[in-house]
Amino acid sequence: MTAVHNSSGFASAERRSAESGRRRAGLEGLCTRAWGELGRWGRGIRWYMTTLMGDSAYQTYVAHHRRHHPDEEPMTERRFWRQRMDDQDRNPGARCC
Repeated sequence: MTAVHNSSGFASAERRSAESGRRRAGLEGLCTRAWGELGRWGRGIRWYMTTLMGDSAYQTYVAHHRRHHPDEEPMTERRFWRQRMDDQDRNPGARCC
């Protein structure tokens, strides 16, 4: 069997190779975008859950306190959580327990 070396044969092979490369690059870009989007969703879910559970409450309190009362020392984290639990016990609101 002999190889055909005409210009259209080489051009056709080069074209197929270029198309394959573009498809591969497109697939890699798609995967990169998909992983980026998945990461963004994951960070959003993590933010929502930590905010919902109150995990960031002390950091939020400290930021607020430093912004509005810069001359006063904020409560310690232990005292903050104790006061928060006492406030919730006095005013249960919409909690289930």
